[in-house]
Amino acid sequence: MDTRDWGQFLIPYEQALEELKVKFRSLRTELKKRHTYSPIEFVTGRIKHVSSILEKAQRLHIPTDEIEHRIEDIAGLRIMCQFVADIAMLTEAIRNRKDMTIVHEKDYVRNKKPSGYRSYHIIVSYPIQTSLGMKHILAEIQLRTLAMNFWATIEHSLSYKFGQHVPEPIRQRLVGAAEAAFRLDEEMSSIRDDVVAAQMLFNDQSVLVASVLRGVQELYFYNKVKEANEFHWELGHVVALDERKRLKTLYEKLQKALHDARQAAQPERDTLFL
Repeated sequence: MDTRDWGQFLIPYEQALEELKVKFRSLRTELKKRHTYSPIEFVTGRIKHVSSILEKAQRLHIPTDEIEHRIEDIAGLRIMCQFVADIAMLTEAIRNRKDMTIVHEKDYVRNKKPSGYRSYHIIVSYPIQTSLGMKHILAEIQLRTLAMNFWATIEHSLSYKFGQHVPEPIRQRLVGAAEAAFRLDEEMSSIRDDVVAAQMLFNDQSVLVASVLRGVQELYFYNKVKEANEFHWELGHVVALDERKRLKTLYEKLQKALHDARQAAQPERDTLFL
């Protein structure tokens, strides 16, 4: 009988999962801010329930004192991508990281499970600093497309109702649905370049609009109310008509106006320090 304190046992796994979530969400944010395509759509994670840990240990004939070293998915991170190609891109990025060590990989994208399940699993050894010292935690990183994740979520929900004994008609329909989801991924992959280009263009335009708005606020700061109002009105007009070239021209005009406003304010600021 296992009498360990499971609350304490799971503390380092919880810490590792939170750190991993922060790191990959930060990576997504950094790539976006650098105006670079990010293969990460969003990141989630979970700690396996104690009942699931014990059930898996029993099913795989793992002694309870070996759970820590032989059950690799107690901490599970899921990273969703838009395209199948993003999975390979992100896998390579993880291989090149220095803050975790890959133990092994399982490719269920090209080698699907009989159920139809597709995903790419990477088992990593992740070091964390605890109050008791350094500890290396095994964690599973699952890389999936949005379509793969939708299917896996439905299948997981059905497992709660049927366990390991899903009725054959439902099982067959699940397999068919998995193939349909993968055909969707393949179809979307065929237009990936166009989709990515459109997304990058949208991101660039959003950044430009935000920069113009900040510039308008700065003009108000320099008491250039008339100019600020004119730029604000023109920005609304340009955005409404979706005129991208005029947006860039407006941004360049605003930068010149800001330069002049700063130059005009410089003598006044210098006088304050005399």
